[in-house]
Amino acid sequence: MTLDEDVAQQIRQRMRERGAGFKEVLNELLRRGLQSPEALEPYSAPTFRMEVRPEVDLTKALSLASAMEDEEILHELERAK
Repeated sequence: MTLDEDVAQQIRQRMRERGAGFKEVLNELLRRGLQSPEALEPYSAPTFRMEVRPEVDLTKALSLASAMEDEEILHELERAK
């Protein structure tokens, strides 16, 4: 079996990180790669409660972001003078 150089490099990196041999790391990666997608754990992103001030209209979030960015640019230009 011949490995592409980028794959071999990643295997060597994992070998160093885990202090494991080539065969062990390769078998682990192959087992993981051969798992069916249903067997993998679903990804879940952390969520956070947003505290929004009443005067902020989130339906116009892009305009708000644009206005804030414009304001910051003006402050930076003033500081540069």
